[in-house]
Amino acid sequence: MDTPSLIATAPAGTFRGLVNRGVRSWRGIRFALPPRGDRRWRAPVAAPDADTETETDATVFGPVCPQPENPAIPLGEGAVQDEDCLSLNVWAPAADADTARPVMVWLHGGAYTFGSSSQPLYDATSMVASGDVVVVTVNYRLGALGFLDLTAALPHGGFDSNLALRDVLLALQWVQRNISAFGGDPDRVTVFGESAGGGLVTTLLATPAAQGLFHRAIAQSSPASSVYGRERATRVADRFLSALGVDAADAGAAQALRAAPVTAVVAAGATVYSDIPTTDPGTLAFAPVVDGDLLPEAPITVLREGRGIPVPLMIGTNKDEASLFSFMKSPLIPITGERIDRMFADMATENPGVELPTRAQVLTAYEHVRHRAIGLGVARDIGFRLPTLWVAEGHSSAAPVWLYRFDHASPFLHLIGLGATHATELPYLWGNLVSGPKDLTFRLGGRRIAEVISARMQARWTAFAHGNAPDAENAPAWPSFTVDGAHPRATLVIDRHDLVVDDLDGELRRAWGDATLSFS
Repeated sequence: MDTPSLIATAPAGTFRGLVNRGVRSWRGIRFALPPRGDRRWRAPVAAPDADTETETDATVFGPVCPQPENPAIPLGEGAVQDEDCLSLNVWAPAADADTARPVMVWLHGGAYTFGSSSQPLYDATSMVASGDVVVVTVNYRLGALGFLDLTAALPHGGFDSNLALRDVLLALQWVQRNISAFGGDPDRVTVFGESAGGGLVTTLLATPAAQGLFHRAIAQSSPASSVYGRERATRVADRFLSALGVDAADAGAAQALRAAPVTAVVAAGATVYSDIPTTDPGTLAFAPVVDGDLLPEAPITVLREGRGIPVPLMIGTNKDEASLFSFMKSPLIPITGERIDRMFADMATENPGVELPTRAQVLTAYEHVRHRAIGLGVARDIGFRLPTLWVAEGHSSAAPVWLYRFDHASPFLHLIGLGATHATELPYLWGNLVSGPKDLTFRLGGRRIAEVISARMQARWTAFAHGNAPDAENAPAWPSFTVDGAHPRATLVIDRHDLVVDDLDGELRRAWGDATLSFS
C-alpha cells in the first residue's frame, strides 16, 4: 500500500500535515491576517499566499478566539487563546481518489461567544473515514470581537459590521480556491453547523455575497430568528462601551478600543452577554446584524418567504433543547413564566402589526406537559423549533428540504432530566461519543445503541453531502419536506430506531399560529 502523501500544494502554499487512523489532517492553516491592533473590528484581510517552495507546518491547531472560560465547552489540551485566530483545519481520507470528494465545512456553536474549530469533539476522523468526504472546520471571531457592531456607536471610527460572518465568507472563499489540493471538490461544498454555527448557516442562506460559495447546507438547532437590526446592535454597543469604560464622545474612543487589552474586551463582552438576555428576555447580546449592506434583510424573513439562496437544506432541532439552559442556569433562554410573559410583551411592542397568539392558545400545545416543564417547552419552541419550521416551510419552495428531530438520549441523560437536550446530537454526528474518563453519558449503559445511531447519522449527513438523498442502510427512507403531498411536512425522528412522521409539529403550529415571531 502506498504511503499517503502528507504534503498538499495549494495556491495558498505548501502544507505538511499528519495521518492518524487512515485519515490525513492539516491543522491551523491561516486564511486571514491577525485581526488585532488596527485590524480589530475590521473586515478580515486574506492571508497572502506562502511560497509554495517552502513547506508550512500544518500539524498543530491554531489559537482559539479569546473567550470567557466555560467548563461545558472544553477547547482541547494546550489550547491557546489569541486574536490571531482565523485559521481552519482540513481532514481527508488517506487514500487518494480518482475523483474529487465532496467537502463539508463546519461552523461550530457556542452562543456566538464560546468554542473553537479545534475542539476534540470536532475531530473529523470518524466522519471522513465512514463518509468518504473532506471536512473543513473553521475558526471565526467570537463575542464582542466578532459580533459587536460599532458602526453606529462610533460612525467615524473605521469599524466594520458582521465581522464573524465576513470571517466565514473569507474561509469559504479559501475553500473554493484551495480545497482541490486536498482532494476536495469546490463544486460540491456543504456548509453545516450547530447552534450559533447553525445560525450562521441560516444567515448565509440570506446573504447575497455567499451565493456560489456552497451548494448544500445543514442547520442543526439554528436560532434562525435571533438576528437583529442596527438599532438593537447599537444599544448593545453602547452597553459594551460603558462596561469597558470608553466614552463614545471622546475623540480618542476608537483608538482606545483598538488599544484595549483583549482580556478587558472579553470581560466587557461577558458582562454584556449576561446582562442583555436578562433585561431583554428572548434576545442575545451577540449575533449577526441586519446591517443593510452585507446582510440586507432579516434571514428569518428572507427564508420564510422562500427567497434564500436556493440550495438543498437539511434542518432540525433536538427534542429537549431548553433543558440544558435550565440545568446550567443560563440566562440565554427565558424559561420562567415571568420572563416569558415579558418576552411576549416586548415582542408585541416591537411588532404592532402582527397578531400574536394568546397565552391560552399557546398553552394548548403543552396540555400534556408537566406544569414545571411548560416554560422549557415554550423556550425550546420559540427559540429553536418554530424558527426551524418557518425556515423549512419557506425554503422548501426554493429548494429541497429535509426536516429532522433528534430524540435519542442515553439512560443517564434521561435520569438527570436533560434528555435529548441542546447539542447532544453532536457526539453521535462526529462519532466521538465519549469525551474522556470523566464523561458520564453512558454510565448507565447505552453505548452500543449509540454507536448504531452514530453510524446512521454519519451515513445520512455524508450521503447528503455527496448530493444524494440523506438515507442510510437498514433505516427508513427520509422523504423531503413539503407542505402537502404524499408525506405532508415529513419529519425524520432520530432515535433508537429512526421513524418518519408526517406533520410531527401539527399541534405546535396550530397553537402558535402562522405569524413569524421575532425581535427586530
